[in-house]
Amino acid sequence: MSTVASLHVYPLKSAGGVDLASATVERRGLAGDRRWMLVDPDGKFISQRTHPELALVRVATYADGLQLEAPEQPSLTVPFPGSSAEGLEVEVWGDRVEARLAGGVAHAWFADFLDADLRLVYMPPEARREVDEAFATGPNDIVSFADGYPLLLTNEASLDDLNARLEQPLPMNRFRPNVVVRGAEAWAEDGWRRLRIGDVMFRAVKPCGRCMVTTIDQQTAERGKEPLTTLAQFRRDPSTGKVNFGWNLIPETLGTISAGDGVEVVERGVAPDVGGV
Repeated sequence: MSTVASLHVYPLKSAGGVDLASATVERRGLAGDRRWMLVDPDGKFISQRTHPELALVRVATYADGLQLEAPEQPSLTVPFPGSSAEGLEVEVWGDRVEARLAGGVAHAWFADFLDADLRLVYMPPEARREVDEAFATGPNDIVSFADGYPLLLTNEASLDDLNARLEQPLPMNRFRPNVVVRGAEAWAEDGWRRLRIGDVMFRAVKPCGRCMVTTIDQQTAERGKEPLTTLAQFRRDPSTGKVNFGWNLIPETLGTISAGDGVEVVERGVAPDVGGV
């Protein structure tokens, strides 16, 4: 049986990840995942696509907020903005969401590190951002500040197959997954439609079309050409033109999942057509 090899959350969208032994599955994803985000003066999100140095921001979570570290920056503790904090409508891929501003100290910290006029915002519990209606089954299908879906699953064997085609193998953190699976065949996830991880049920709704963030070294913030160049040779979706790696999940039930949990495929489907350029 396949098992969970590792679990990860990214408390601040596009910053460093946090490895977990177990995680609570909420409607909008793993607890604490992508609840914070940086926005420009117009309220639009920013990410490693335009600011690759975000990969160098290390994040630790604590009961009342975040701790941030970055090269040549002092460590900064940022408390959760309370209900009295200033609100701001922000935009993530065209979705408008009500958020709370973290405050001037955090803004100055990021302005100094990234040399840009940015604001740090937090998604409060009452904020609602719905999953793409093409894949949602009801009003409970919501998402955090993640690009589009509550969770991302990847498969170790698929990375092994990709790495066998690369001159220099890459770590899984290039793909920023939440759940990494071990023990399945390479690309088996393409045929999964419903799965049980531990006691929690999920729907696998859409392959993840990868972007330039996968070409950014998460330890150095340096950009390259891989893995997109090689993925395009054998993982391009002819209907979208994107190259796929990993699957987006929507939880059907809630609960706790842990590293080592079994991954049971409850329903299978036809794998998407992928091919070369």
